[in-house]
Amino acid sequence: MKYSDFENIVSTPRMSRYLGACNGDSKKAMTLYRYNLRLSQEMFTIISCFEITLRNKINGACTIHFGVNWLQDSVALGGVFDIRNCRFTKQAIVEAIRKLNLDYTHDKLVAELGFGFWRYLFAQHQYRATGRILLSIFPSKPVSTPRVQYNQNYVFNQLAEINKIRNRIAHHEPICFRLGHIDLGYVNHRYQIISELFKWMEIDDRALLYGLNHVSQIIEKIENL
Repeated sequence: MKYSDFENIVSTPRMSRYLGACNGDSKKAMTLYRYNLRLSQEMFTIISCFEITLRNKINGACTIHFGVNWLQDSVALGGVFDIRNCRFTKQAIVEAIRKLNLDYTHDKLVAELGFGFWRYLFAQHQYRATGRILLSIFPSKPVSTPRVQYNQNYVFNQLAEINKIRNRIAHHEPICFRLGHIDLGYVNHRYQIISELFKWMEIDDRALLYGLNHVSQIIEKIENL
């Protein structure tokens, strides 16, 4: 496809960033656009596997501590999230239950709640409300030092970085730029966070993502453009 046709479909403002990063080389700009899509697909797959793992680990821990219907019970009168400081968490659960309506099961409710919900269970008030048990899902978490506290706030912030790149990909934003130049540092950093948290959960991410993870190969192709 000619660049002019490609640009007309994708839009001039969107392609201008790729063209600028490729020093005006239209062929490279189209290639970079396609590589960015492939990298986004790969990262979204990895993030999806991580999200499923995270929520299942949290659900498992909370089921042991609070019972098999812990989410529904948490928003009942006197439930752990039936407090002012957790009102948005309670609202998310209530709305998800309402959306499921007659199709409600606990497992469907777990699947209905988004990444942001699970991340916020590590926020200060939610972490306290759930009895400070959630760090137990990371049995191989490093021991805190005076320099770095590997506490619930650290996990909350790491999950925020994953959530940000997840949202960029979902909104079709490029993940291969920094300040107008090709830069894979943003992707690499979030990729390493995911890998680190998998290890903390004692998940063999290489085995889990076998046949799915081609991030390094695509990054290499972009770097060699």
